[in-house]
Amino acid sequence: MARTYRLISSDGHLEVLPERWTSRVPKPYRDRAPRTVRLPDGGDAILIEGQPLQEAFFLDLRAGRPEGQWQPFGLRIEDTAGTGSPEQRVREQEMDGLDAEVLFPAMVAGPGLWRSISHDEVYRAVIRAYNDWLAEEYCAVAPERLLGLGVIPWTNVEDAVAELHHCARQGLKGVVLGVLPSGQGYPTPADDRFWAAALDVQMPVTVHVGFNRTGPRATQPTFRYPKEPPEVMRRLRRPFLEWVAHFGLPPALSVTQLILAGVFDRFPALRVFFAETRLGWVPFWLESADLWYQRHLPWAEQYLGFQRLKELPSTYARQHIYWSVQYERVAIELRHHLGVDHILFATDFPHIECEWPNSRAVLARLYADVPAAERDRIWAGNAVDFFHLHG
Repeated sequence: MARTYRLISSDGHLEVLPERWTSRVPKPYRDRAPRTVRLPDGGDAILIEGQPLQEAFFLDLRAGRPEGQWQPFGLRIEDTAGTGSPEQRVREQEMDGLDAEVLFPAMVAGPGLWRSISHDEVYRAVIRAYNDWLAEEYCAVAPERLLGLGVIPWTNVEDAVAELHHCARQGLKGVVLGVLPSGQGYPTPADDRFWAAALDVQMPVTVHVGFNRTGPRATQPTFRYPKEPPEVMRRLRRPFLEWVAHFGLPPALSVTQLILAGVFDRFPALRVFFAETRLGWVPFWLESADLWYQRHLPWAEQYLGFQRLKELPSTYARQHIYWSVQYERVAIELRHHLGVDHILFATDFPHIECEWPNSRAVLARLYADVPAAERDRIWAGNAVDFFHLHG
């Protein structure tokens, strides 16, 4: 019988020591995989090829300290809430009143830094080791409660599609894209191979906050237009895409890239979950996105060759984008401006902003005036639908 879900966190993190999974990296590459380093103060840090020592990573852990306190130095990760075994994670869910968590990888000493490994084959092996460990060792302990997301490599579309299929075969509940599928800082026609593959295997696609624009992507444009006359591009104070994303928080740029690239016109069944976006800002941004799109469209068509969309940007966002909400009173009040069916509750455990182990009490207060049917959609129903948890 399918599990009954009442409260799911759509965004938790696996802040585990790399030694938990790097034994799966092929032996010739293992010395280039991430590893733990003991600091003079007795705390832990993580060393990743091409990066400085990641000690600051631990500052983000709430650690379940008394009265929510956390310590900035000397922290041992294995002594910290949210960093232990899968059995421990299930117990921590129960303490917080959760029925399940969608598990993203570590956010600071995780995939965003793994890409600094200079050899692509080693880099891909590191990702494969993590994904296999996640599916076969971690989530397998409680597959209805530990809902793992596979990591997609940041190299090219071929690698992205191959790992997507591997994650599907492994039974992972979705994948997380750190960059656009091509690995570029702007949408490309090649990305369509990934979107088509995701729909073909019915694999949920997620993005954590937004697409990464560090490294080589930092100097790339956010969009390639059919026409880019140098004299026009040089004189633009703000390119067309940036006008549409203006007045949004950082995730707005990535959402706008998908919309203006026509991804949802070509793939009308595609849905993408953007985690840790927060929500209160989104209704205002969608209103302003439509305004700026319409005001700037004529010159973008004339000078850049931009092909107008079938719908306004806000229509695509409301139909194709899912958002996460944490403990945000204003966001809950504004839920109808976005659509209750596209909002997923999240704790961000074990990071400092989570309310563990008191989420239930906090939510009871915040949702006291929300109708039960709407509350249930946000707390669990939307995650059940998006991640195909019907059994």
